[in-house]
Order: sequence, then structure tokens, then C-alpha cells
Amino acid sequence: MKYERIKYEDLNDKQKEKYNYQKISAVLADYGFITIPLSDDWNGADFLAVHKDGDTLKIQLKGRMSFAKKYLSKDLHICFRDADTWYLYPHDDLLEMVNIKTSLDWEQKGLYTFPSLSKANREILKKWIISS
Repeated sequence: MKYERIKYEDLNDKQKEKYNYQKISAVLADYGFITIPLSDDWNGADFLAVHKDGDTLKIQLKGRMSFAKKYLSKDLHICFRDADTWYLYPHDDLLEMVNIKTSLDWEQKGLYTFPSLSKANREILKKWIISS
């Protein structure tokens, strides 16, 4: 049987989530982490990343730069991919650096996502780039 490379755009949402988990797991392995998937968003996390030295990160995998009130004070990291660049940032720390707390989405819905990254956001996110 011959397999062909898939097109990410052809995957459904659940398949994209699983695909992204596999991709970021490979990247994190290059930094000494193993990943453990969670089935129920434990404390907001989709998976745990356990470093060879013992540190454990709780990670929520997203499709873009995102914030949510339900993630506040949970020591949670957000991970997303933009083109070929992966970002892994501490939710609460980055929230303090972006100006969204007066937005309607944040005030009324308790969440805020950025459909695309502005030049300013790319600059802020520079220190949280993770890639293989």
C-alpha cells in the first residue's frame, strides 16, 4: 500500500488537533520533553510536557494566539503554530503584555483570540518561539 502526504487543510478539526499534538510533541522532544496527552482538559491543559530534569508544563494547544479567563491562575502555557513557527507562552504572563482586557470579547465572553499575528505581536512573542 502506498501512502501520500496529507494536506493539513483537508483534515477535520479533531484531526488537526491530533496532528498538531504529534508535531509539537516532536519539537518538544528536541528540548528534552516527553508529552502526555490528557483526555479531559485537566486544569485547562490538553497535555503535559515533562522535562528530563523534572519540570512539568501544563499546555493548552490552540490554533492561534489566545487567552481565556478560565485559564487565569492555572500556571498554564498556550502553544500554537503560525506557519512553520511554534510558540509556547505562559498564558498569564503574556496576557499582561497585550492590551485586551477592555475588549468586548474579554469582558463579555471571557476570551480573546488573534486571527493573525501583527508585527507587534510577533515581536512580543519572539522570546517564546520554540522550533526544532
